[in-house]
Amino acid sequence: MNNTLGFNSLCAKELAENRTTRPHALPIYATSSFDFETIQQGIDVFLGKEEGHIYGRFGNPTIDTTARKLAQLESFGQDFEAKAYLFSSGMAAISGVLLGLLKAGDKILTQGNIYGGTTGLMTEILQPLGIEAVYTDLRNAVKVEQILYNNPSIKMVYLETPANPTLACVDIAVISAISHEYKKLVVVDNTFATPYLQQPLALGADFVVHSTTKYLNGHGNSIAGAVVGRDMDAMENKIWKTLKLLGGNCNAWDAWLTYNGMKTLALRMRQHSLNAMQVARTLAAHDKVEKVNYIGLDTHPDHELAKRQMRDFGGMLSFELKGGLEAGKAFMDKLRFCTLAPTLGDVDTLILHPASMSHIGVAKEVREANGITDGLIRISVGIENVEDILVDIMTALS
Repeated sequence: MNNTLGFNSLCAKELAENRTTRPHALPIYATSSFDFETIQQGIDVFLGKEEGHIYGRFGNPTIDTTARKLAQLESFGQDFEAKAYLFSSGMAAISGVLLGLLKAGDKILTQGNIYGGTTGLMTEILQPLGIEAVYTDLRNAVKVEQILYNNPSIKMVYLETPANPTLACVDIAVISAISHEYKKLVVVDNTFATPYLQQPLALGADFVVHSTTKYLNGHGNSIAGAVVGRDMDAMENKIWKTLKLLGGNCNAWDAWLTYNGMKTLALRMRQHSLNAMQVARTLAAHDKVEKVNYIGLDTHPDHELAKRQMRDFGGMLSFELKGGLEAGKAFMDKLRFCTLAPTLGDVDTLILHPASMSHIGVAKEVREANGITDGLIRISVGIENVEDILVDIMTALS
């Protein structure tokens, strides 16, 4: 047919894919739409009678394969299946699960020490829409049950464990059991732990959210998020509909980067955990350090809980310097090997001083009420040689 086409037409038309054997690695499907063989196939795909891709915003083979792998990781070793959808960011995923499952008049029971973006979403976006957040210490199961009993308008319990940046942990199994007794949905932000360290769905949670930007990708080169759930009807009708209509979809490039990152997830999380334990123990013995927040240390109040519901303790920790704000700023300026960056979960060590960086706009009393003191330093411990990490930190402390 090409011999009969004009030059402009030949330039513009797609050729049949020149593929004879299956690619070993997942390709990047950089296409905005998909072709149908016949009008009837198009009708059947649009009606859901036949599986097929339609439009890039609704997914493509790269995105869907990445989502399927994450769903398998979150349900690994269990007797149930899970489904996942990828979003354009962790915040888009959190927005998708909250807007997809809640309506005006509903309330969310949550904790005060969750990610600041999640708190901002609840107060600045959801509250004006009539969806209110109720805050409590989710580690207090008795208090949680009292609140659920007295507030029938609460439809969801939203928790983050381990929490940012004090690493406080919530008992997922206990909170899920109480919540389900009162017919409430449970959503867990599993970004810090990943399914390698913790599987909230296996502990009773209904939905899991991730900023895949962090540990799942692990290399700091993509922004994406995910929602994973056991309830197929809710996932395919509510979460999917919200994703499709709000347009917070992931793209093929970021999905592909995440897919490749997950190939080394287990190896990386083991090394993150090993290095973080050594850093935490070294800091705990330093005379300029007031306190170390690492769930692998038996001094952490949630250490025993973390041992029960997690495979290992992960790469996140924080510690308090005795000198307060000025000591924190001085420490950051002396670092030479570790990186000052407002993110986490990369292969290299990333350090943040919340009081002068991520939480600089938050009132001091609000910060301190959630354990974010002037001298608090957060470390996302990387997988480098731990000796290099320690030399830099110890030099900065001195």
